[in-house]
Amino acid sequence: MTQADRQIEIAIIGGGPAGLAAAETLAARGRGVCVFDAMPSFGRKFLLAGKSGLNLTHSEPYERFRTRFGATNAHLAQALDAFPPDAVRQWAEALGSPTFVGSSGRVFPTAMKASPLLRAWLARLREAGVTFHPRHRWLGFDGERLRFATPEGEIHVSARATLLALGGASWPRLGSDGAWVPHLEALGLGVAPLRPANCGFDVAWSAEIAERFAGAPVKAVAARSAAGRLQGEFVLTRTGIEGSLVYAHASALRDTIERDGSAILELDLAPGRSAEQLALALARQPAKASFATRLRKGAGLAPVKIALLRELSGPEDRGDAPRLAGFVKALPLRLDACRPLAEAISSAGGLGLGELDENGMLTRRPGLFAAGEMLDWEAPTGGYLLTACLATGRAAGLGVDRWLNVTKSDAGKDDRT
Repeated sequence: MTQADRQIEIAIIGGGPAGLAAAETLAARGRGVCVFDAMPSFGRKFLLAGKSGLNLTHSEPYERFRTRFGATNAHLAQALDAFPPDAVRQWAEALGSPTFVGSSGRVFPTAMKASPLLRAWLARLREAGVTFHPRHRWLGFDGERLRFATPEGEIHVSARATLLALGGASWPRLGSDGAWVPHLEALGLGVAPLRPANCGFDVAWSAEIAERFAGAPVKAVAARSAAGRLQGEFVLTRTGIEGSLVYAHASALRDTIERDGSAILELDLAPGRSAEQLALALARQPAKASFATRLRKGAGLAPVKIALLRELSGPEDRGDAPRLAGFVKALPLRLDACRPLAEAISSAGGLGLGELDENGMLTRRPGLFAAGEMLDWEAPTGGYLLTACLATGRAAGLGVDRWLNVTKSDAGKDDRT
């Protein structure tokens, strides 16, 4: 008997953190779970995220943590309350990956890798009876049946319940390619366009910046946008800027660019000093000193910051100490576009949250559930995205279990009538 010929209890489509969290939750309740994924192995984006240190979650007070999801805070609250950052740390430790808190407040496994955690997780799922089906690309529905493209050809699978955890559309080579969008739109479901989140931006650099300073970190800097004022660091690239401080502003900057065609990120290159202090220090520099020397000695700026000031100010600004101090404290950097979605750390947009009921089930398609990054929410970097994927996967798994219990009970009532 082939897989296409038999009924399975639960199909989970997508083998990333949300899908695996749902599988773990359901297997613990004795459910029969099959996980399907288009890639040859599972958790590929999870592994990439852990290549330089897996940021699992964040240690800030939970009351602050749960506000990091913008307009979707209320929708995600129940899932996060049931699986908050402390629970993520306990879960990782139970899989042999104890965690520590970094200087930024971010939480990492002590091994600083994703691979040991993922191996232990997959092994535990297999021991719990979860079966895995790689190289199964979901092609949508044939009536109630699921269609999959496999190396042996197309197959159809029937499941009592299906949970979609297909991710967004960032890093498509790892499996999150957004190919699921037309399948859900064909069902009449509302899907917001997938857009870059936690992404870099294009800047029209001069050749000097693009060639000499590409890859240079800009440290000890504050930035202001519609997202507010935040301090951190970022990196110059040949095409623009990227890095943690940029990602913290990315959502606001992206929305401004979509509305106005460009956006301004205001940089404070000396956040520990006032404009008045800088103006006095710059005015004391010898008139014959070069622009770079005056800024290095008077403002303590590194060469990359001096290059930014030279790039973004005019000759008339450089000889006037108060005016130059004003640029040091509020240097306007024009951003022309987001980097492509395929380069983004994560994506915004996706299946509308209004399409789901309290169990994570699509109201227009009973028995079909969804979780993770494919839903229309976004989060900044810092462990928020991964924690919410785990939490929504777990919540949807519980929703599947509740729904199956109810439908079984209703079927029993029908049998008795």
